[in-house]
Amino acid sequence: MAAINLVKISTRAPKGWDKEKTKLKTAKLLLELSELQNLLYAESKHSLLIVIQGMDASGKDGLIRDVFGALNPQGVQVQSFKAPTAKELSHDFLWRIHQHTPAKGMIQVFNRSHYEDILITRVHKWCNDQLATERIAAINNFESLLVQHNNTHILKFYLHISPEEQQLRLTERLNDPAKQWKYNEKDAEEAKLWPLYEKAYNDCLNRCNKVEWAIIPADQNWYKEYLVAKAMYDLLKSLQMRYPGLKK
Repeated sequence: MAAINLVKISTRAPKGWDKEKTKLKTAKLLLELSELQNLLYAESKHSLLIVIQGMDASGKDGLIRDVFGALNPQGVQVQSFKAPTAKELSHDFLWRIHQHTPAKGMIQVFNRSHYEDILITRVHKWCNDQLATERIAAINNFESLLVQHNNTHILKFYLHISPEEQQLRLTERLNDPAKQWKYNEKDAEEAKLWPLYEKAYNDCLNRCNKVEWAIIPADQNWYKEYLVAKAMYDLLKSLQMRYPGLKK
């Protein structure tokens, strides 16, 4: 498998992709995903973990609202990982993560995740390269544990936006009253660290790849939502799930 280099990957839909036709495809996929989610819950043999990572303003919240919001809320749980609390810091870095992994029949969405412990921590030098390497090994083993011992299927999405699009979205947060609540005065300072984040992400995407990453061009929300919905549909459809029938 070729090494991932984000600089060489487009952040936009290929030329020729039609926005309105793609949105119709997404709507159809979401209807079919609703039925597949019901099957997943009823059969209760598999679970699905969705990991969503991306630069600030890459559209993680919007993706969760517009794709996962179309599913039955009884079968979907969303966990957003912020800065760890004092209690969480007193445990190993995966302790707070493992508590939120999905039970059989469930879809669990991570808005940011265990990957923050080898991303923002490296950029700000709270984690040196040796510790990052140890954490990478732990992450790979952790994900293998979920796959092999709990029949958990993992989809990992990196929402890939351009620095230009990020600046547009951060500016919008300042000017749009409906989005001002998202504004954080630290966003501008973090945006200046783009090259360091890109380097950390490249390393992460290439070394934490026992479960492969999907690089999702995210400058256009309609294309991003289609790709994520299609990946979920393809995976759940491949499980060939069946309703269990009457209980004996």
